[in-house]
Amino acid sequence: MSENLKIYTKTGDKGETSLLGGTRVPKYHDRIEVYGTIDELNSFIGLIRDQDIDHNTAEVLLEIQDRLFTAESLIAADPDISPKTALPQLFEEDVVLLEKEIDKMNETLPELTSFILPGGHPVSSLAQVARCVCRRAERLTIKLDREKTVDPIVIRYLNRLSDYLFVLARKIIYDSNGFETPWNARS
Repeated sequence: MSENLKIYTKTGDKGETSLLGGTRVPKYHDRIEVYGTIDELNSFIGLIRDQDIDHNTAEVLLEIQDRLFTAESLIAADPDISPKTALPQLFEEDVVLLEKEIDKMNETLPELTSFILPGGHPVSSLAQVARCVCRRAERLTIKLDREKTVDPIVIRYLNRLSDYLFVLARKIIYDSNGFETPWNARS
């Protein structure tokens, strides 16, 4: 393997990494925390996609994974330096795709009348874990936006994606004859 194709660079051995644009920041920098969390989300979505799910859902999840890499790129870019090459972009149609998929899945699901407890089927539980990671990514992105501007479509996309993952978890339960457990609050 040639030198320029090695996975390790040794440039992060002292606890720093580079943003797109070359700026060195600590590995605990808010920007790194955000795109690291989105990367974690992307990995969970890959795990869901690797399960025995329908073809359409697998295709949508693959597209979501691509969009999450786009979001990571946008977050990883130093906002104070113009990129040397054009970054991939998220578009309103990416958010609309999630909304259409949510609506399509909801057509086949019973009305939600209470909060539900995560669980009921292993793949549904994976979707719920991904939803929680997505919500954390959204919170971190909003926090980062308070310090430096984040393209608002990234926040909208993450918000809608968490909704998509919630509805997907419900759909998986019903498609697999699993069970949905309503939360009955103690009084």
